[in-house]
Amino acid sequence: MALHLNLLHEEILEQRQRQRDPLKIGMIALVGCGVLLFLYYTWNAYRTLEIKSRLTTIERAWKKIEPGVTAAQKRVADLEGVIKTTRALDDYIDNRFFWAPVLQKVSRCVAPNTQLTNFEGAVQDENREIDVSLEGIAAGREPRSVAEDLRQMLLEQFHQSYSDVKAEFKTLEDLDTIVNVAGTHMATAHYILTVNFNPAAMPKPGESPAATRARKQ
Repeated sequence: MALHLNLLHEEILEQRQRQRDPLKIGMIALVGCGVLLFLYYTWNAYRTLEIKSRLTTIERAWKKIEPGVTAAQKRVADLEGVIKTTRALDDYIDNRFFWAPVLQKVSRCVAPNTQLTNFEGAVQDENREIDVSLEGIAAGREPRSVAEDLRQMLLEQFHQSYSDVKAEFKTLEDLDTIVNVAGTHMATAHYILTVNFNPAAMPKPGESPAATRARKQ
């Protein structure tokens, strides 16, 4: 068996101890961490510059289109105002009351011996009811009966198109005046009739009551 002598044993041991020196290992680790941190912050700085560049590009583009966007927003606001006004006008038109059919019905009821001297009509805003006041003179052998016939005819005519119809005498009094109707002398009476009704069931002009009911259903 051969015998080997290591004359450099002490130097090799010292070299190994230097390689295992904790301070040196710590410095190497610290340098490694520093390099990693440098790379990390360098990457973040690059991303920050890229984001700032994109932001600058977007801001430039926004400055170009901002006047158009502002004008479009103003136009939208104007159009919304026009739409609201149009809807309000449409609601007003749809809910307006036509006096022509009322006058037509009254004309059908007024006979030559029931003269009208005054006609007034009003729409109640709170409940949309219609108030009509008719003033005139009735002539006949029994003028009060003539005025009553007028009231009944008004009820019949208004019931055909309206609901909640009421017709009452506010005033009915005999007069001393004698008039000549178709060559006949007749006594007279002064009357004031009030007619109240709800126009909710009234069909629109040119529309039959059956079509109105079908439309509501």
